Amino acid sequence: MIAKLAWRNIWFKPLNTILSIILLMSSVAIITVLILLEKQFEEKFNSNIDGVDLVMGAQGSPLQLILSSVYQVDAPTGNISYDSAKVWMKNPFVEKAIPLAFGDNYRGYKILGTTHDYLEKYGAKISEGKLFEHNFEVVVGNDIAQKLNIRVGDTFFGSHGDAAEGEVHENEAYTVVGIAEKTGKVLDNLILCNIPSVWQMHGSHEEHDHEGHNHEQEFSENPPHGEEGHIHHEDEHEHDHVAENPAHGEEGHVHDDHENDLTIDEPGMEITAVLLKFRNKMGIVTWPRIIAQNTKMQVASPAIEVNRLFKLFGIGIEALRYLAYGIMLISGISIFIALFNTLKERKFEFALLRVSGAGRFKLLTLVMIESLLLCVVGFLFGTILGRIALMLLSNSAEDDFKMSFNPYEFIWDKEGILFLLTIFVGIIAALIPAIKAYNLNISKTLANG
Repeated sequence: MIAKLAWRNIWFKPLNTILSIILLMSSVAIITVLILLEKQFEEKFNSNIDGVDLVMGAQGSPLQLILSSVYQVDAPTGNISYDSAKVWMKNPFVEKAIPLAFGDNYRGYKILGTTHDYLEKYGAKISEGKLFEHNFEVVVGNDIAQKLNIRVGDTFFGSHGDAAEGEVHENEAYTVVGIAEKTGKVLDNLILCNIPSVWQMHGSHEEHDHEGHNHEQEFSENPPHGEEGHIHHEDEHEHDHVAENPAHGEEGHVHDDHENDLTIDEPGMEITAVLLKFRNKMGIVTWPRIIAQNTKMQVASPAIEVNRLFKLFGIGIEALRYLAYGIMLISGISIFIALFNTLKERKFEFALLRVSGAGRFKLLTLVMIESLLLCVVGFLFGTILGRIALMLLSNSAEDDFKMSFNPYEFIWDKEGILFLLTIFVGIIAALIPAIKAYNLNISKTLANG
């Protein structure tokens, strides 16, 4: 009964009510976006650097090297000699080295030359088809396959560089041999092939027949995986898609030794970067100085560069958060003014309620409920608006940076605190009007009425 009366009372002056709700809704929406964005942004960045201690690449900005090589959101700092990189990749300190060669793109999605270790690093399994084995065979990330409706067996031509409008290389077509399962990481928005494909596509060699020899194993800096040359996984039985590849069977053994296949050991070839994982921390500490002094390359730490990025990112988030709290304060003042002004016009109504048997505490409760209803409505609409805003932001980030955010995630602890803060604002805003209603003089009010 009292809640129903409070709901009708807050719409006594609809314009004041709508203004209060809009202000509160705006502040809640901004804070909701920041809560979700901060958590998911940090999770995505940290998950992509798992298993990468250092990144080796051309000299330039360390942050640019990390963004381009790990997150695929920037242009690379340049290319490095594979012969020079190979010396360091085989260093005893290195546990695993994953070479990367940036090639072309297909409709804006990068075509990345690498080894099978890259998929293994992200825990990516093949949902359809098999791993790439020969030149111009590709494995397509899950998000790309869904958006572009790509299937195993499809063929396409790559465009030069990063821009979708670049020159189309029509001399060789890529063939889709596998679709990767969704990982929630950068791999979902990449097209992967072997490195000789990138070299041949860019005219580093004469035209060759790319039907035969598997260079993946030759290129791997790890020892051969198994007696029959198949790809090593932590649990062989969990990766049936590898066993399905005829190149791994007795009849289709990888060492066919075709004369015209590209070989990874040809001198003078270049790659873009190398993802390095070390056996101990000594290499992580000493290599940045050693590489800088003895080569024309650099190594950068993803952990250090990402922390720097978070600090820069954090400044903007803090500024927006303070702005949101300021709007919430203004909304609290708006609620206070609305309740205080309507209280003057509703004194006679409150006096009649007291005459009808309503106690002082009931009047105080009525005003408090009115304020809390405004806050609850503002919080609900603000939460919905925040998620709509994050969805739009996610679509924009996906187009520009191939990074998406989940607007349907709920962070119960932080959003719960936000709800309690919203309720607290409502209680503070209603405190003075509620006390005035509690202390209302019935006889004086009725006499003046």
